[in-house]
Amino acid sequence: MQITPELLDQHNISSDEYERIKQLMGREPSFTELGIFSVMWSEHCSYKSSRIHLKNLPTEGDCMVQGPGENAGIVDIGDGWCVAFKIESHNHPSFIEPYQGAATGVGGILRDIFTMGARPVAAMNSLRFGPIQDADIKDEKSEEIVKRNRRIVAGVVKGIGDYGNSFGVPTVGGEVYFADEYSLNPLVNAFALGLVRREQIFYGKAEGVGNPVIYVGAKTGRDGIHGATMASAEFDEAALEKRPTVQVGDPFYEKLLLEACLEAMRAGAIVGIQDMGAAGLTSSSCEMGARAGTGIEINLDLVPQRETGMTAYEMMLSESQERMLIVAARGHDRQVAEIFHKWDLDAVTIGHVTNTQRLCVIHQGQVVADIPNSALTDEAPKYNRPQNDYPSNTNDVTPKIAARFEHLASEVGEANIYNEALLRLLAAPNIASKQWVYRQYDHMVRTNTTVLPGSDAAVIRVKETRRALAMSLDCNGRYCYLNPREGAKLAVAESARNVVCSGAKPLAITNCLNFPNPERPEIMRSFVEALEGMSEVCRALGTPVTGGNVSMYNETDGKPIYPTPTIGMLGLIEDPRHITTQWFKAEGDVIVLLGETKADFGGSELLSLFGEVDGAVPAFDLPTELAVQKTCLEAIQMGLIRSAHDCSEGGLAVAIAESCFSHNAHQSIGATLNLTIAPSLLFAESASRIVVSVKPENVAQVQTLAAAHQIQCEAIGTVGGAMLTISCNGEVVVTQPVKTLEVTWSSALPNALDVK
Repeated sequence: MQITPELLDQHNISSDEYERIKQLMGREPSFTELGIFSVMWSEHCSYKSSRIHLKNLPTEGDCMVQGPGENAGIVDIGDGWCVAFKIESHNHPSFIEPYQGAATGVGGILRDIFTMGARPVAAMNSLRFGPIQDADIKDEKSEEIVKRNRRIVAGVVKGIGDYGNSFGVPTVGGEVYFADEYSLNPLVNAFALGLVRREQIFYGKAEGVGNPVIYVGAKTGRDGIHGATMASAEFDEAALEKRPTVQVGDPFYEKLLLEACLEAMRAGAIVGIQDMGAAGLTSSSCEMGARAGTGIEINLDLVPQRETGMTAYEMMLSESQERMLIVAARGHDRQVAEIFHKWDLDAVTIGHVTNTQRLCVIHQGQVVADIPNSALTDEAPKYNRPQNDYPSNTNDVTPKIAARFEHLASEVGEANIYNEALLRLLAAPNIASKQWVYRQYDHMVRTNTTVLPGSDAAVIRVKETRRALAMSLDCNGRYCYLNPREGAKLAVAESARNVVCSGAKPLAITNCLNFPNPERPEIMRSFVEALEGMSEVCRALGTPVTGGNVSMYNETDGKPIYPTPTIGMLGLIEDPRHITTQWFKAEGDVIVLLGETKADFGGSELLSLFGEVDGAVPAFDLPTELAVQKTCLEAIQMGLIRSAHDCSEGGLAVAIAESCFSHNAHQSIGATLNLTIAPSLLFAESASRIVVSVKPENVAQVQTLAAAHQIQCEAIGTVGGAMLTISCNGEVVVTQPVKTLEVTWSSALPNALDVK
């Protein structure tokens, strides 16, 4: 087939890249080879815009076992136990087909975990959608967008729930945010975590010349072809025509695949294994060979197929789900086949490991592809794309806040300003209860979940030990839009603060870097700024980056998303008695604020409530952040703290209200606060603050500990009663029944989505 400019364009290959391909090959590529290069050199697989910058992330640490470069990162938690965890995006597929896009995102991240030899024990997700409220409707077109956003939300949540519930992994937490910038370009970031004994870790390497290469799992179909390429391009109105590039998942089949893989691993029959994820059979075969410095030869005539007449091009690029590529120990191919057949799964030897360092593909007796592994991996393009200054916002929005409160006073009266502001914030979709979402997830399967969804971090126990794991997903896209460097710092800090509030020491992170088109210099600069901010805080916290995902080209019709570097933080709890939740526990407890409240309204939920995204993001001081976290964690470990809650979106008033609300076995309980700040500061979003509750006899010890770490620590009120009452400088500014606040908070999201 003649390679034309139109054909190159269809494969997202530039003319310069094509010349590079011919140089590496020493000839013109075949059509199948062109398809292989198109997926392996796509942004999604090669990270060609980000690789030179990702190398600057901190990836070393005492706990690190496996960093970036494998299917998942791994850290050591002691007693021979290790944790494999990772987060990845499935944004573009979830825009095209929300249910299957989200479901297969869950399936893919689970396979990344058990490919490492780990049994998945927890899943989470970070979701971002466009506006879902009727109040956001301005015209007929926006009405249709809101309706579609609602359908995307419903489809994504159901897809996540159906796949995780059927597979049998608890979905234990996550985050859900809404902003106009995510309209028609949702972010669906799937996180999974698994446990493995250190001596039972497996890697995606094709070692041992002559060892058999075995295809296991579901049959290959035409679904998902060019999925990696599709995920490396902007969207437009024609995007919905790309439905065939979205895979279709089967969680029950994946459960069988998990059990068969783990059994074959424990039997000593497997040398290397890799998920057929993005780019399917192509990426798994060439990457396994590249890691081991070997080659792989495969015969596509032997590949199990569920459709007739499939070409070599289609089979190599198919992204059909629930498939693995295994390199077995020589002489163990029959044993592997017997294990997989026992689980009613295909297991077919389709090739062998060679010493050529090449990917050789045979179809119908002809060599249809013969490519050096390095040409597809190490020699993939690496672009140091141009960067322009990203104008970080430094506006002082305090006058705007004052003006908005004056306007609010004209609507509801002077006496009701702050009551009304709190009610509106609790009803805002970004703050409102996400129970409608997580009640669709099974979060108790496998009986390891200790802290259920709704608190600052999810917590699961590690059976056979006293240890527990805390995990949190965090990012404020508005902050990163206003100031990418500081926004990324704040995201890492908040994620660490959330696991600290659960009683855990932060260990390591995974990240999912969601950005718009990197070919625009200002976007590339925002990416680099975010990485630099992330790196600075990770180094200070001692939380290395174990790996993750980069998702670029998140734009639709030229409208970019906010820069959204989602942080997945893992924390370790050594003693189960230290597990802490955010809810107030008992009448008479004293409420203590760690950290200082300032006039930080830039990018705040309050300002967004008034329809604006503006201002300097909350000032971040790294030594103060570290000191606040140390104070809180040490106080928890000393048995001084009854509850702890990070103060973030919506500010102090929202954090206090959320601490009052009932959850699981806890009943709603009121609080009385006496503060010496201006009432508007109740809704400021100053960083490095934690609200804790303490028995009266322990307050002095907490204050002494805080003084030792040189942070501000103030007793601001008491727990008790049925009302939330807040006084500022001796004047009552908020007084509401907790039940009224809780009903507003818990019903807002279902009402906005028009669901029960």
